[in-house]
Amino acid sequence: MSLAKRLTDQGITLPDASAPAANYVPFVQVGNIVYVSGQISRNDDGLITGVLGDDMSIEDGAAAAKTCALQLLAQVKAACGGDMDRLVRVVKLTGFVNSTKDFTDQPKVINGCSDFLVEALGDAGRHARSAVSAVALPMGVAVEIEGIFEVS
Repeated sequence: MSLAKRLTDQGITLPDASAPAANYVPFVQVGNIVYVSGQISRNDDGLITGVLGDDMSIEDGAAAAKTCALQLLAQVKAACGGDMDRLVRVVKLTGFVNSTKDFTDQPKVINGCSDFLVEALGDAGRHARSAVSAVALPMGVAVEIEGIFEVS
């Protein structure tokens, strides 16, 4: 089954790829590898802000991380000229969690992204990963995730 059909069959609609907010590009392709700049937690209502360990639960953080996954895939789709079937696999993610100094469940938060990618893409969604704490993220968002993807 094609990746595009798999996403459609699961009712997954990708957002439009967002434009960069500063002096960088949203992705760079080198050979068959696409490096996607950090995608921040946001949905149709706007930015998802908060601090894990303070005013945000792990579940809310994981939901915010899932929105980053959708943004990452939107950038990959743009890099592939709209053809999601060119995505071979997710290679690596680096997740940043806006959290207090005592919060230690960053991996559980970033699981919101990882679990979604594996569910949506199957084995192509399995990846290496880092999940780290940040004392602050741009615009107060809860999560930012960057990714490396293999494409054909």
